[in-house]
Amino acid sequence: MKLVKNAKKSWRWFSVQALGLQGAAAASWMAVPQDMRDAIPAEWLAVGGVALAFLGVIGRLVDQGGGE
Repeated sequence: MKLVKNAKKSWRWFSVQALGLQGAAAASWMAVPQDMRDAIPAEWLAVGGVALAFLGVIGRLVDQGGGE
């Protein structure tokens, strides 16, 4: 395994942004009070997580320019 040539610019990639958002959402979920967490259906969380992961995959497949 090795890093891609332009790994320093990876924060610009949509896939990295989508997966970063997924990680941030999961981490911030822990800060939400339990009574508020109980009010949100678990299915919504699963759909949100799958949607962000799907966006990350799409971001990896789409040419985002920057061909150096």
